Order: sequence, then structure tokens, then C-alpha cells
Amino acid sequence: MVNVSDFLLERLVEWGFYRVYGYPGDGINGIMGAFDRIGDKLQFIQVRHEEMAAFMACAHAKFTGETGICLATSGPGAVHLLNGLYDAKMDHVPVVAIVGQAAISALGGSYQQEVDLQVLLQDVTEYVYTVSSPAAMRHVVDRAVRTAKGMRAVTCVIVPKDVQEMPAVPDPPRAHNMMSSSVGYCAPVVIPAQRDLQRAADILNAGRRVAMMVGQGAANATDEVLAVADRLGAGIAKALLGKYVVPDDLPYVTGTLGLLGTRPSYEMMNECDTLLMVGTCYPYSEFLPKPGDARGVQIDIDPRNIGLRFPTEVNLIGDSHDTLAALLPLLEPKADDAWRERIEKGQKGWHAAEEARCHVKGDLINPQLVFWELNERLPEKAILTGDAGTPTNWFARNIAMRRGMKSSLSGSLATMGSAVPYAIAAKFAYPDRAVIACVGDGAMQMNGSAELLTVKKYWKTWSDPRLIILVLNNSDLNQVTWEMRIESGNPKYEASQDLPAFNYAQYGDSLGLNGIRVERTEDIGPAWDRALSSDRPVIFDAVVDPNIAQLPPHISLEEAHNLLSAMRKGDPDEDGVIKGTIKSVLAGILPHREEK
Repeated sequence: MVNVSDFLLERLVEWGFYRVYGYPGDGINGIMGAFDRIGDKLQFIQVRHEEMAAFMACAHAKFTGETGICLATSGPGAVHLLNGLYDAKMDHVPVVAIVGQAAISALGGSYQQEVDLQVLLQDVTEYVYTVSSPAAMRHVVDRAVRTAKGMRAVTCVIVPKDVQEMPAVPDPPRAHNMMSSSVGYCAPVVIPAQRDLQRAADILNAGRRVAMMVGQGAANATDEVLAVADRLGAGIAKALLGKYVVPDDLPYVTGTLGLLGTRPSYEMMNECDTLLMVGTCYPYSEFLPKPGDARGVQIDIDPRNIGLRFPTEVNLIGDSHDTLAALLPLLEPKADDAWRERIEKGQKGWHAAEEARCHVKGDLINPQLVFWELNERLPEKAILTGDAGTPTNWFARNIAMRRGMKSSLSGSLATMGSAVPYAIAAKFAYPDRAVIACVGDGAMQMNGSAELLTVKKYWKTWSDPRLIILVLNNSDLNQVTWEMRIESGNPKYEASQDLPAFNYAQYGDSLGLNGIRVERTEDIGPAWDRALSSDRPVIFDAVVDPNIAQLPPHISLEEAHNLLSAMRKGDPDEDGVIKGTIKSVLAGILPHREEK
């Protein structure tokens, strides 16, 4: 007999799903039994924690362009999903969550693991419904999947445990109060009206110093972005989620923008007279041009994102690829190369300054040098993931993306603990490609170390075993430590910031993986060579200096004052911070002067 759980999984296969990330529990026993019966048609990946399942579903959607799917039991399992589901919601990627629930016969009785999941999940989802009868499973699943795809949103199907075991109703009768639905979604072609394209072109053609800002919404439009930039003589800055959208080996691509960004991107935004934003809802308005100093055009498929961060004059609602292709014939080539030349000169100066900063000596390894040495060795089509912490600072500035590479992280939510599950999902999606996760020791202790057991469980199924977990090991919640100093003028608070010492390489070895621990500067390059040629996943344990300054592209007087105030109040690492900051500042200034 085919039951509701069997029908659910078969329906997901019809929709094109082939992998589900999840964790079992008695609230989904019926669904887990159906997984056993469906066999290889739908792969179940067992993670260590439901939050990781949601992260992996989100990462799958980001890296493949497909819809991710995760599964959790009732009550606490569903609660655990929330952080990963919010990550997907806030970065606008489609994820479907399937969760269990107490039996219908027990609902309302404060039964074990009974949580009002409709209320719990209503903010994070675009669509959430409880399947209360076998006949309803069909249209609820269909609508959840179609809504996730069409709205680039999170949806959820709640299945009470007794409904899971009921006989399926694959073909509801044609009767009153019954519904039929179908599988299938075709994405529309969304292009602005011709008159609006012309208005946008008029603004861009009038500009003498055009800057482009691109995000992950332009991931399907790399060639079009570059063609428009060449026509306009524009420079291209990138939001962090859009780091892989255009390659960094082009001299007019200035890299990321903001506190984690580059000086050329900062300078370009302050000096441009026209801004074209494509597929990005970049949140930090203070790094965009000053309103009134530049005219603006924005392209985004979601009208909720239009005109939100910068007072743009023309807002084009459309797909980035198709809209840029329609806009390009209306654009006039720029005759003057001075703007491009200024951008390219700034890029050269910045690169020299960063190289000098990478070689600043500290008491321990300079963390920036770890990324600099990796950048020189990145394999073709590598995939990189970042976390919420200092590794992402260095990743943003010092890893140059090439054509064919991919990268992602928790963008708008900026949650800790996402890099390792993102990397695992990337390996399942692309088992033949090298994947590198850039993680801080805080995130590793939060949940990354547990997920190494998931790596141990599955890595031999990957055709290319290279999954490298880079851990910046400084025994400090370093990002927050520096934010306390620079943003609020407070010294490091050791009770909250110091982390237990831990040897991540030894832990990796104990799991049968390859642990590589680096404690000396001269060993960084050879260690990367070993890691990138390893026959199994690697935990790259880099013991780095927490006091190497993380300098933003522009240091405000307020930030400098706050840092000095923190030192005067008795920061426990005062000597190292002052020494490291002075060295980094001087290293950045001197090469830049030479370039001029």
C-alpha cells in the first residue's frame, strides 16, 4: 500500500529533487520509512544538526540555481531549522522545508513536542501549511515548491505523524471541496518597458565616470555585465555575495565594497558621477556615492529591492541577463579612457599595498598571508565558502575569483557557523571540484567541528576528495573583538572573547582526515601545496596572530578615536594591537606612494 509519505517523496522526485538534507526523529518516522522504500531516486544526507540541514539546503540553492530541500522532525527539530531558513529567506534563495508534527488527534493538548509550527514558521516562510488529510498532500506540496521557485523564498510543508502513515490519495476525486494540482514551473522572461530602458540609457550615456555595483542577482549575466562595463568605460565593484559574478583578473574590477572591501572600490564610489546597480540589495549606504553627487540606475527582479539603498532615478524591474542584453544596444561607447585608467591605476596601488600588509610580521602568523598564499594556488573551478568572522575579511579582499569559480556565505543574516555546511553542500553538488571553507575558530567550535563527522561519513563518495577546512586559529572571537575596539571604543573583554585552545589538525587526524597544522610563516606555502594535493579532506589549522589590524578601506576619525580609546582603557592585547596596527598602516601607505 502506498501511504502519504511514499506519495510525498515520489512527488518531490517528480519536481526534480534528488537530494534531501536532514536529521531523523520520531515525528517523521513515516517519512523516513518512505526514504528506505524509494531507494536511489531521492538521496537522504544525514547531518549532525537540523540547522546544518537548512544551511546545506540554502547553499545547494545558491551554488546550483535549483531549489534546496531539508527535513526535520517535529518540535525541536523544526525549531533548529530556523537559522538556516532565515539565511535562505534573507538572501532570496528557494528552499522547501518538510517538518513533522504531533498527530492530528493530539493537537491542542500540549502533547510531547507539540509546537505551533504555523506560528513559528510564518515569518520565515512565504507559504506554510499543515497537511491535515491525505488528499491535501498533493496540492500543498505542489504549491510549496512552485512558490519557493517563483518567489525565491522559503516554504514549508508540515506533516502530522499520523497523516504520514495514512493511505495516499494520488488522484483526488473530481468533487466539491477537492483540489487537483500539477507539477511544473517555467520561469518568465522579465524585461522592462522600452521607454524605461531608454530613460536608463540616457542617464548612463550622459555619465563621464560610471561605476557598476553587482550582486548575486547578476550571477547569470556575467558576459552582459562585462559588455555593459566596456561600453560605458565603467569600473565594477561587487557585493560580497556577488564576488564570483565577474572575474577579478580584469583591471577594472575593483573587488568588494564596504568594511570588508577594497580601497579602489571605496574610491570609485566616491568619485563616480553615475551608478548602475545590478542584482544587488547591498545594505551599507554609507559606502555608496553621496546622494546628489551621482545619478543612479538600478536593475533588480524584485520590486521590493528597487530604490531602497540609493536614490536611483530609473528603476528597472527585470532579470539581470535579459535586461542588460536589452539595454546594451542603447548605450554609447565612451570616447575618453581617463576614468578607466584612474581605476586601473588605483587597482595596482591597492594590490601592492595589500601584498605589503600580507608580509607584516606579528607574534604569530599574519592571517592575511594565509589567504595570499592560497590565492596563488587556487585550482580551476574552485568553490569557496566564508563564515561570519575575520576569515571572510581576508577572503573578501585577497582571494581573486577567476572564471568558473564559485563562492558564497551567509550574506544578509551574516550568521556564524555557515561555512562548513555550505562547503559540504558544495561537495555534494559538485563532487569533482575542489572546495575550500574559510572558517574562524569561533565558528568551528560552534558547530563546524561536529560537521566534520558528516565529512567523514560521506567523503569517499566524492570523485575529487579535496574539501579543505581552513581554520584561523587565534583563540579569540576576533571579529567581535575588533568591532568592540573600533565601533564602540571598548577594550577586548576576555571573559567573552577568549576561546579554549584546541588543535583542529589533531582532531581531523583522529577522524581519518588529513590534519595540517601551520605555526610558522615559512610553512604556509608548502602546507597549501600539501592540502591541495591531498587524497582526503583536510583540516588546515593555521595558528595566526589576533592582533594584526583588520583595516577598512577608509579609516574615519571616529574609528581611529575609538581604537585609541580602547587602548587607553587597558586592552589586554594593547602592545600587540598598537604594534600590528602601526605596521599595517605603514605597509599600506608606503607602496601606495611609490605607485604614484
